[in-house]
Amino acid sequence: MNGKEQLDACYAYVSARIAFRPRIALILGSGLGAFADHIDIESTLDYAEIPGFPVSTVAGHAGRFVFGYCDGIPVAVMQGRVHMYEGYTPQEAVLPVRLLHLLGAEILFLTNAAGGIQPGMHAGEFMLITDQISSFVPSPLRGANLDELGVRFPDMSEIYSTRLNRIIRKIAVNADIPLKEGVYVQTAGPAYESPAEIRMFRLLGADAVGMSTAIEAIAARHCGMEICGVSCISNLAAGISPHPLTHEEVKEAGDKAAPQFEKLVRAAIAEMGKAE
Repeated sequence: MNGKEQLDACYAYVSARIAFRPRIALILGSGLGAFADHIDIESTLDYAEIPGFPVSTVAGHAGRFVFGYCDGIPVAVMQGRVHMYEGYTPQEAVLPVRLLHLLGAEILFLTNAAGGIQPGMHAGEFMLITDQISSFVPSPLRGANLDELGVRFPDMSEIYSTRLNRIIRKIAVNADIPLKEGVYVQTAGPAYESPAEIRMFRLLGADAVGMSTAIEAIAARHCGMEICGVSCISNLAAGISPHPLTHEEVKEAGDKAAPQFEKLVRAAIAEMGKAE
């Protein structure tokens, strides 16, 4: 089954079972999945139920779609994502984004747990993603172009929407939530980066590093979606952190940051939902 056939099959299955059209799609990273339990849920669908759909295997990722309303705004929430390091191709890893687009989502709100590179960062802080570096992972657009989704050579000069970023900044100020800003770099994983790699990323202009998000943003931009992203700085990157990195640390930081994260995202979604 090629990429188009797989996407079409997933869409046919989900659309036949879920009579819901989201306006905003939200992908929740490690430790941030609890947000989905606090919306007005209309229906849920486990990834494993969808034939041919990639299934999340990472601890802390529930692995299901949650459809419902966040303060009256129709949303589709991915409670956990899939990653290339789980054995999926870039095209398989972005299939959920393309599916959300076909289901009606116009805005993609990306979140992740990331390692902090920017000087002065601390675990538990948030970083608004203003740009990204994806050069260290294969593009999800390689291979035959899906013309019905987008053009062969999509523009990437503004991946993260200036309009949506302005909304998130305003919400953060009004809610008194400290918000860093910076460039996110994606690596393939699953090993954490070496100190030398972190020094290289800093020289390239990266402020945070993780193992997801950038290829999802590329696929969403290709589809014509409007994108924003927030990283939860779960740890300081290798060579900056004074101790070895662990996934448990990442999840724990996400759990601690969850209340402020929910406050920020909920208010931002409400504002985005009414904005023209």
